[in-house]
Amino acid sequence: VNLADLNNDEDQASKKVRLCIEEVQGRHCLTDFHGMELTRDKICSLIRKWTTLIEAHVDVKTTDNYMVRMFCIAFTKRRTDQVKSNCYAQTAQIRKIRKKMTDIMTQEASKVQLRELVKKLIPESVGKEIEKQCQGIFPIKDCLIRKVKILKKPKFDITKLMELHGDGGDDAGIEMLRPENEDAQNTLSADIAAAQQDDE
Repeated sequence: VNLADLNNDEDQASKKVRLCIEEVQGRHCLTDFHGMELTRDKICSLIRKWTTLIEAHVDVKTTDNYMVRMFCIAFTKRRTDQVKSNCYAQTAQIRKIRKKMTDIMTQEASKVQLRELVKKLIPESVGKEIEKQCQGIFPIKDCLIRKVKILKKPKFDITKLMELHGDGGDDAGIEMLRPENEDAQNTLSADIAAAQQDDE
């Protein structure tokens, strides 16, 4: 699902979020975070000539025992008074930046629960922190968390899932645009009628 559709905010259209259905209650599906990715056009728009592309990835365990793999991407930036047309970083600088990326991603993700990590991913606070800390090595720009995968989940706990959905307020989703199939409606109404008869 595109994040812009979830939050009704066009500025977040460059992120795709994967949700996994954990529990079905009647006509409601309770979902949990299953991954995040930048759209292809966003990544393609960032890539430029005359710069160095730096990537790093790390496997981190959150405090609620989710194993997460995070991928980071960044690009070198020209200095304000630079005359030279390119801004290539040396291999040693790239290694230092990559080390800093993995350290910050581990630090940010290992101290919080998954839901807090997702809140950090949406405004790109992790990428901004990496940019800030790498200025001393080589100036970088467009530092983003490119992708997040859930590698391992803890044992399914319905109470935790209900807590997660408990503070959702009155957000009941958006009504489907196409009308529902008549057979499906008849089946549901038959199920409801049968349940009422059993109660009586």
